[in-house]
Amino acid sequence: MLDLGRTFLQSMERSPTALAIVDGERRLSYAEWGAEIAKLVGGLERLGLMRGDRVLAVLQNRYEMATLHWACQFLGLVITPLNWRAKPEEVGYCIQDAQVKAVFYEAVSEEAVLAAPESAGIARVSVGVVQQPEGMSFEALQSQGQSELIPCADSGDYSLMLYTSGTTGKPKGVPRRHRHERAAALGHVAQNLYLTGERTLGVMPLYHTMGVRSLLSMALVDGVFVCMPRFDAHAALDLIESEKISCLYLVPTLYHEILGMLERRKADIASVRKLGFAGAPMSDGLLKKVQQTFQPELFVNHYGSSEIYTVSINQRALEKPGCAGRAGINARLKLVKLDAAGPDDQVAPGVEGQIIADLMGDEAFEGYWNRPDADAKSIREGWYFTGDTGYVDGDGDLFVTGRVDDMIISGGENISPVDIESVLSLHDAVDEVAVTGLPDEKWGQRVVAFVKRKHAIDAQELDAHCRRSDLLNFKRPREYVFVREIPKSPVGKILRRKLVAGEYESDKSTGVTET
Repeated sequence: MLDLGRTFLQSMERSPTALAIVDGERRLSYAEWGAEIAKLVGGLERLGLMRGDRVLAVLQNRYEMATLHWACQFLGLVITPLNWRAKPEEVGYCIQDAQVKAVFYEAVSEEAVLAAPESAGIARVSVGVVQQPEGMSFEALQSQGQSELIPCADSGDYSLMLYTSGTTGKPKGVPRRHRHERAAALGHVAQNLYLTGERTLGVMPLYHTMGVRSLLSMALVDGVFVCMPRFDAHAALDLIESEKISCLYLVPTLYHEILGMLERRKADIASVRKLGFAGAPMSDGLLKKVQQTFQPELFVNHYGSSEIYTVSINQRALEKPGCAGRAGINARLKLVKLDAAGPDDQVAPGVEGQIIADLMGDEAFEGYWNRPDADAKSIREGWYFTGDTGYVDGDGDLFVTGRVDDMIISGGENISPVDIESVLSLHDAVDEVAVTGLPDEKWGQRVVAFVKRKHAIDAQELDAHCRRSDLLNFKRPREYVFVREIPKSPVGKILRRKLVAGEYESDKSTGVTET
């Protein structure tokens, strides 16, 4: 299999004059971008970096971040991206854990990087900020470059190390080889039916697997990666219109914000033909609104993780709302009992279990970075135990219902928050909703719905809505809390732990209903 450096060379050779990247006023063809990547490769070599070294990037989605990603692929360095909102202790942890040899940062991450003591002993490269006495700027580094791109890595070298944003304990490094990354990108192209010259909005962060997949897949189809450093719905619509974006691959939260903005302003979104979402389930209500607004040729629900990029794929998301489809082109999956010790303890169709995936798949990682404890928990007999719950219906299609840790156990019954959220999302007064379990003396946990409202509604009306639906009685929320915002991670995942801990802003109206 080709390594990623040679993959980029393919695009340069096939379509040298085709537009490759857009970042504000900067617009580069594949030949032009390749020349600038070559210069950065030379600069990285002059820093003394060698094949296999880890390079930390605490950058937003900008030209410099995308260029660094590709330069690392040519030189055989392991790009190790981190959330640009990271705190000094998080930066320091990653530097130490990954044994990083250089760190790239910008204004928004400068304070955290410079405040991390671990950064003092490594090369520090700034992007668009005042140069530090002991460091250098990206521009200065790039000026020391070379003129030719020569791949130094092969498909078995490590390409990337993502750090998971676990809710407990220290983040875990997920190292992925060139062959894993290229297979995942090829799968993404095939499963999203991308054509030559696609244009995507590069807003999913490049420290997240969705963002990386968008970057790599565009190179595979000689497409355009339009950088967006941080999401803003108004600016996103401007870019969709001006750059004729053809495919969107976002978390559901960002679709929600785009739809909200479209209610306040007009935009030409006719160029968007293909939609994909991942990272979290999309509620039935939002799914229908997105379909009605964009009317895409293809609407894909993608389910996967940093460890195994694609577990399952559903290219007809609207036909069966909530359905994650079947195993991806490079994957195998099973459903096993929630407390299964191994991969053979499977559940019957319709029974909720834990989703596991075959580690022999081309997109699968091989194990966590220096974390035998995490390997022992998640890897068993050649299968990756995702920690996600779901079931397979009578047609053989997968439905993802949540996390094992998010499962609500009330009166001895296992209750998935996703089922309830989907029902509530269909009420026209519900803007967003998150369901979790709170401690209860009688039931162990009671089902509580946290609701962000579009307009006035009370708990009794929402309870009546649930009673009219096909939601089983024991799953009905026993309490409704109306909030100003649903707490989410930077990539749009609901932070249920914050709801349980009371870390939310109420809109001063709480309703309680009893069975």
